[in-house]
Amino acid sequence: MSTSVKVFWVLTIGEFILGTLGNGFIALVNCMKWVKNGKFTSVDFLLTSLAMTRIVQLWITLPDSFIVGFFPHLYATGELARAFTVLWTLNHHLATWFATCLSIFYFLKIANFSNSLFIWLKWRMNSVVLVLFLGSFFLLFVNLLIQDSFIEHWKGTYRVYERNMTLNDITETFQRHSLVISLIYVIPFLLSLTSLVLLFLSLVRHTKNLQLKSLNSKDSYTEAHRRAMTSVAAFLLLLIIYFTVCLTANWILFEIQRYQAIMIIMMFSMTFPSVHSFIIILGNRKLRQSALRILGHLKLSGRKTRP
Repeated sequence: MSTSVKVFWVLTIGEFILGTLGNGFIALVNCMKWVKNGKFTSVDFLLTSLAMTRIVQLWITLPDSFIVGFFPHLYATGELARAFTVLWTLNHHLATWFATCLSIFYFLKIANFSNSLFIWLKWRMNSVVLVLFLGSFFLLFVNLLIQDSFIEHWKGTYRVYERNMTLNDITETFQRHSLVISLIYVIPFLLSLTSLVLLFLSLVRHTKNLQLKSLNSKDSYTEAHRRAMTSVAAFLLLLIIYFTVCLTANWILFEIQRYQAIMIIMMFSMTFPSVHSFIIILGNRKLRQSALRILGHLKLSGRKTRP
């Protein structure tokens, strides 16, 4: 096993463990709150659904990475590749749109504008988020069709040489598939970006009003704006990094046909859901307080066990 493969597996397993713990913590805290209080708010539902889909996504990506790393010939027929592709596409779609709906929910819940359209949307924000999420399944259908066409073309050009995997007779079909799939995710990106910009404009407006009234600019409403903007901005930044790396790795795969490009895509497929879970925990007061209590108990238990 080469050094690059060893590094890849150390990073991949580390991201898998951290991502499972982070997303599992979010789901567990919200479910415990549901059992205790008997109610499940919209934001709790979105956070829990996002965490659970990302846990499934991590558990799909890990065995997929294991097969690519040690048994790439299993993908030669395309059937196993199709199964993993469908499962991964479904969960990645759900995770992306749950995060997008969370961004839109933060915007409608926190921002304040006098525009009649915004007021109408704000009063119906749960319905708005639901309609957007259900409408996204049309994009999922298109994505699955493209992926299926990709696998069929893959079966005709896939060859295995000893331990390395290479592609023979690569055509422009792969580039077109990657481009169309990337365009599909432009929609949730633009929706989240719009939410972030409007949240910023709402914060600027609110801050100016406080300054005119000579009030403290660090009120709870301002802090809610900033926490929401941090969460949305982190999601957008990670999404940009993820797709930039994937598109770059795909170009390397198409043009240079390097096996390492596939490992990079697999690794960053875990980085996104793993890192974002901890950003959500830090940006959510309830989750942050629960995490601090657990860390406090662990620290206290560690002191008691010392001789």
